[in-house]
Amino acid sequence: MIGKTTALQRLSNSDGIIAALAIDQRGSLKKMLAKNADHPVTSSDLSEFKKVISQKMTAYSSAILLDPEYGLPAALARDNNCGLLLAYEKTGYDISEPGRMPDLLPAWSAKRLKEAGADAVKFMVYYDVDEPMAINEKKQAFIERIGSECVAEDIPFFLELMSYDANIEDTKGKEYAAVKPHKVIEMMREFAKPRYNVDVLKVEVPVNMAYIAGFAKDEEAVYSKEQAAAYFAEQTKAASGVPFIFLSAGVSAQMFQDTLYFAHEAGSKFNGVLCGRATWQDSVAPFAQDGAGAASLWCETKGRANIEALNTVLKETATPLASKNLI
Repeated sequence: MIGKTTALQRLSNSDGIIAALAIDQRGSLKKMLAKNADHPVTSSDLSEFKKVISQKMTAYSSAILLDPEYGLPAALARDNNCGLLLAYEKTGYDISEPGRMPDLLPAWSAKRLKEAGADAVKFMVYYDVDEPMAINEKKQAFIERIGSECVAEDIPFFLELMSYDANIEDTKGKEYAAVKPHKVIEMMREFAKPRYNVDVLKVEVPVNMAYIAGFAKDEEAVYSKEQAAAYFAEQTKAASGVPFIFLSAGVSAQMFQDTLYFAHEAGSKFNGVLCGRATWQDSVAPFAQDGAGAASLWCETKGRANIEALNTVLKETATPLASKNLI
């Protein structure tokens, strides 16, 4: 579709790679700021922080992901050549019933997000492939509705998939690392189906890099390098030709860059990144303690260096969308 194709071009860099910055965090960002501030964190603080990141760092990004709750001033402050994704989901998930059920921002729709200037709609869902179908079918129908909305508005649909296990609380631990490849790959296989009308999958890497032999202490390793590489290759097959980009999941900038090199060497055909905390998380403390000026200075120096280093890695590792005849 012409609208979606043009929008994907606006969201990609000159190499046809999505090199996007993510700062749609809401609840988690408020906690990060509160941890470093000596005063109550307000909605204005969230909006101002996002605006600083957008003003100072979008000149080096192909797109920025924001939320319409606190991020619209930041959207207006972004570089003219930077595309815009807007989040459609409420932050967090419903705790009143099992299954981490998602919900939409009640005053928004795909139409309204497009009217607000979005080049794409992003929706995030937590998904455990091994939960009962009574739970997962609700989520599947939910995603189908959003996909249909985006088709009607001729706007790209970015689906962010967050894996978990209903019986394992710590998704960063060794126990979850052992099941993560199955969780990530199988949920990608599901949502790559044409019925969901997903244009780009935003996903985790299929392993926890901290538990690969050579990255982990020997007694902590869950996978050999060969096993981990095979999971990256299998992930690409599971995407069935649907473009997919990696999220940074809060790891350090260096670890994320190392991960992308590993993915490329393993044969992953990922099409870019939507990188959040790995890029800007170290600006939280200066902002919370000394204000926007201190955060701006960090962005102009370390923040810019983080993004430029990441862009270099992407140029060497990511597969252009154009190679899939999408732009």
